[in-house]
Amino acid sequence: MPSQTPLPLGARPELLKMEGIDKTFNGDVVALKGLSLQVNEGDFISLLGPSGCGKSTALRLIAELSHPTRGRITWAGGHDTGDLGVVFQEPTLMPWATVAENVWLPFRLRGASYASVKDEVLQALRLVGLERFQTVYPRELSGGMKMRVSIARAMVTRPRLILMDEPFAALDEITRFRLNNDLLALKEKIGCTVIFVTHSVFESVFLSDRIVVMAARPGRVIRELTVDESYPRDEDFRTSSDYAAHCRSASDALHEAMGIAA
Repeated sequence: MPSQTPLPLGARPELLKMEGIDKTFNGDVVALKGLSLQVNEGDFISLLGPSGCGKSTALRLIAELSHPTRGRITWAGGHDTGDLGVVFQEPTLMPWATVAENVWLPFRLRGASYASVKDEVLQALRLVGLERFQTVYPRELSGGMKMRVSIARAMVTRPRLILMDEPFAALDEITRFRLNNDLLALKEKIGCTVIFVTHSVFESVFLSDRIVVMAARPGRVIRELTVDESYPRDEDFRTSSDYAAHCRSASDALHEAMGIAA
């Protein structure tokens, strides 16, 4: 998995586009209305907004776990199942399978034996710092370690795009900060694109180069913010005046979104 430096924001080629997306449930519950978003190669996009604004619904539509009521989602040049990895709010690990067997799952679903992809599985575990835990079962892991396994499983096929639905929300702050740091390091190593759902202004600013702020009733984009700060980002960035300024801008936009939803 070679390290790849992303191009500047304005020079990145298109990866996928959401155009005029509506999503209605049960005939009258409007989850999304007129959502349009262009995702470019190498972006780290956070979807930020109050509960009920359709952030997770948007991810499910991209993952083809659900389908739009209206509008379309197109991938530049088309795509296949190996182009996408998904990390859910919970690690969703198989309790009867070892760490390595859990990471093997995407290959197994495509008919590949463990022996044929063992090197890729171990490399993914190495990147998340869990290679020596390959024979351990999920019940023996901490919450943060379980999430690392889930991330390794999502990236083991070297996807072009990783979707992450509030993966760190249930973790303590220290573990969450550490995994934020590790996630950026992993993204740099594999050169993927990330769409990340969060309620946290601070997390969105630290991780992202684009923050898409959404409002509810119906779910829609009201603002897009650019965090044009260099990577890698570290604790110096977290305590910088630039970080504080970006957080204020994101917080103002989130308050606007919450006011619209009220």
